[in-house]
Amino acid sequence: MTDKKPQDEKLNSKELERYARHIVLRDVGGVGQQKLKSARVLVIGAGGLGSSVLQYLAAAGVGTLGIVDDDTVSLSNLQRQIIHNTSQVGIRKTQSAAAAIARINPHTKTQQWPVRLSAQNAYGLFSQYDIIADGSDNFDTRFLAADTCELLRIPLVSAAVGQFDGSLTTLKPFENDENDKPNPALRDIFPVKPQPGSLPTCEEAGVMGALTGILGTMQAHEVIKEIVGFGENLVGRLLMIDAKSMRFETISYTRSPR
Repeated sequence: MTDKKPQDEKLNSKELERYARHIVLRDVGGVGQQKLKSARVLVIGAGGLGSSVLQYLAAAGVGTLGIVDDDTVSLSNLQRQIIHNTSQVGIRKTQSAAAAIARINPHTKTQQWPVRLSAQNAYGLFSQYDIIADGSDNFDTRFLAADTCELLRIPLVSAAVGQFDGSLTTLKPFENDENDKPNPALRDIFPVKPQPGSLPTCEEAGVMGALTGILGTMQAHEVIKEIVGFGENLVGRLLMIDAKSMRFETISYTRSPR
C-alpha cells in the first residue's frame, strides 16, 4: 500500500500535444490539465459504468487510476462492459481494464485492486485517492463508499443504472453549501438502505448496454469538473435519465435533520 502523494511532474511535449483540445478551453487550460495529471481517482467497478469512466478519465489525462473489482470478464459482460473484449474472457477485470488504459494513454498509471470492497479495506483504499467514482451495482457497496468518503472527506461521484433508467449525483457532505448548511449525504436520498434481493440485479432484469455508456461518460465528466474546478457540480442535485423517452430531469435534495 502506498501513501497518497502529489505528482509534480510537468506536462511534457507529447502530453501538451495530446491534451491540446483541453488546454485551449478557457475553463481548463494548462493549469487544469496539470491538475488532472496530478489527480488520483479510484473507480469502484470495472463494469458497465466503470468501462466509460476509466476510458474517459484515462483519455483526459488523469495521472493515476485505481480500479477496484474482484470479478472476471464473462461473455455476458461484453454487451455493455466495453473496456473488455472477447479475448479477455476469464481474466480479472482489473487486469483487462489496466491493459486497455495502457493502450489509451501511456501517461496514466493504474493501480489494480482485485478485491471486493468491504468495511475492512475501504478506509485503506480510499485514503490513497483524491476522489472516488462509484460504479457499483449494489446498495451495500454504495452505502459503504458514501460513508467512507464522508469520514475521509473525499468527494464521491455516484452513478446507478436500471433497465432503461439511471441517476447521477456528487456527494460532499463534509462541506457546507452557500448558506453555510451541511451538504446532503447518500442517506438523504435513501434514508433506509434497501434490503438485499429487494431489487432485481442486471442478470435478473437486464440492462440496456448503451445506457451504461451514457451514465459512465457523464460520471467521468463530473469527476473531471471536480478535479479541475469548473462549472456547477451535482452536489445536492440528482440527475435522472429515462432512456426510453430520452428525458433528463434534475431534482434537488437537502440534508435532513440528524
